Amino acid sequence: MSKVKSSDISHYELLYFIPNKFTEEEIKPMIEQVGKIITNKGGNITLTEEWGKKRLAYPIKNLGYAYYILVEFDSEGGKLKEIDRALRMMSEIFRHQIVVKKVKSAEEIKKAKEISKKIAVREAKEKEETLCQKEKPKKKEKVDMEGLDKKLDKILETDDLL
Repeated sequence: MSKVKSSDISHYELLYFIPNKFTEEEIKPMIEQVGKIITNKGGNITLTEEWGKKRLAYPIKNLGYAYYILVEFDSEGGKLKEIDRALRMMSEIFRHQIVVKKVKSAEEIKKAKEISKKIAVREAKEKEETLCQKEKPKKKEKVDMEGLDKKLDKILETDDLL
């Protein structure tokens, strides 16, 4: 197992929440501020996605909803603590998490797409089969009352009931 040097550049993923007490227009400058923090600390932002307002798994500071923002960036390992510290100092952000994200090669992306296609085809077949089964009405067998009475009498005649 090799140790990662703090000077190595890695790809990171940052997910943070902004409380829903702010409007969508008010969160734009906050998102820009987070981007400036990352770039000022030597990071290079590769992706920023706003996921919109979503329900939190549990209330945080008496709030049930928050705006979710995802940022992917490249940075040196040593600068990560500085970025984390700066995000903690922002009062507008009440939760954030930074994780190392493995960058997939073109071959890995191709394999993942093939697997997802196979899964989609399999699910489509299963859905089609269930629809076909629902459409075909099952034929009910007619019950012979005399045969049923004979079987019931046999059961009642045995001594092993209790």
